[in-house]
Amino acid sequence: MPHSGGVNTSTEPRLGVDFGRVIHGGAAVAGEEDTVFLSGDAEEAMRSPATEGMFDVLPGLVARFGGQVWVISKCGERIQDRTLRWLDRNDFYRRTGIAAGNVRFCRKRADKAGHCADLGITHMVDDRLDVHAALRGLVPHLFLFGPQTSAAPEWVRAVRTWADLEEEIGVVGAAAPGPTGTGGPLRRGRGG
Repeated sequence: MPHSGGVNTSTEPRLGVDFGRVIHGGAAVAGEEDTVFLSGDAEEAMRSPATEGMFDVLPGLVARFGGQVWVISKCGERIQDRTLRWLDRNDFYRRTGIAAGNVRFCRKRADKAGHCADLGITHMVDDRLDVHAALRGLVPHLFLFGPQTSAAPEWVRAVRTWADLEEEIGVVGAAAPGPTGTGGPLRRGRGG
């Protein structure tokens, strides 16, 4: 069911990014689970890889969003602990530019809507359509990440890879040229 509280109208674009199968452990095949991180031992989980391209693309998105980027993840306490340890072990905060305090957790997928409302999230990346359904009507720009078993509905943009995400965010949010001509922070008001 779509969110009924109204669309976030933050004066500055804000990005939310899921952890599992987006930042970490992206599946090559739709429906593939990250069993090492979820069910393996703690050391195996710490050695499990980031999603391909994440460390190449996310730092640039953090810059384009002026640092207004949050990790928003649904998990239980055990996986929350593993997630925080994985972020630390992989030097995530330094490598991406995301502030260590910009990580939020919830116990139910639909509860991501509360975090998005509180934070004024305008762009959300998640691999689950049910999460996006809960954010519909709240977050204006929804990105369904990774391989999927069926076509995405018209109200969400399907992106298979981090490179695809970078391109799509460039379409929906206008970038002002930066000092080097590589694009600067997003500006609200242009794009769809």
